[in-house]
Amino acid sequence: MEGFTQFSPKAFTFLRGLTKHNRKEWFEEHRAEYEQYLKVPLAQLIEEVDVQLASIAPEIIGSPKKSAFRIHRDVRFSKDKSPYKTHVACWFFHRDAGHGVGGEAAHGGAGFYFHLAPEGSFCGGGIWMPPRPALAKIRQALVDDLEGWEELVTDKAFRRRFGDLDTEGMLTRPPRGFTVDHPSANWLRYQSFTAGCELSVEEVTSPKLPQTLKRHFAAMTPFVRWLNGALGLPVSTRR
Repeated sequence: MEGFTQFSPKAFTFLRGLTKHNRKEWFEEHRAEYEQYLKVPLAQLIEEVDVQLASIAPEIIGSPKKSAFRIHRDVRFSKDKSPYKTHVACWFFHRDAGHGVGGEAAHGGAGFYFHLAPEGSFCGGGIWMPPRPALAKIRQALVDDLEGWEELVTDKAFRRRFGDLDTEGMLTRPPRGFTVDHPSANWLRYQSFTAGCELSVEEVTSPKLPQTLKRHFAAMTPFVRWLNGALGLPVSTRR
């Protein structure tokens, strides 16, 4: 595969068109544009970022086959039957995460994420809505290493770049077994542990996008490694 060049502004044109005409007939008529402006550049980006990650977090990898999320939506349990997503995204995951990485429901440990969409692009990291066994491990780590966790997520440089953790799905009270005055009570209410930052159109369409993602992912690495440590996924020093 050729190296990454850049995402063309035509990638956004395609996605805006798909938003207006989210049906199979339109997509098939414009499939060549999807391949040229989104699918191929995304695969090239994944390969390039995978190379970059070898020097900052060797245990996190990218695979054009497994990292890129499908553009097809899973509509089985949704009232919205639109067949396609109107964004593209990819996921860089721990190499020891096991089978299932790349599936819609697979968590693959904590890792890094990139999202491209006309209404806003961003990158980030962490773990989104982990299954109950993984969530239980993270909660135990929040009890055992509260100081280490807060040192990471309240760090001024981290918060300047990524802000607060996302609160999607956050509980109104600590989970069963923990009181409201528990030292870790606030963090135990989280069901996802993710953070990120917006990317401008200029950044997303630049040939330097892999280097931009590398800088953000490097700043996110201690956070991701803490979460993976809670899950028993080790740090690596080389590929």
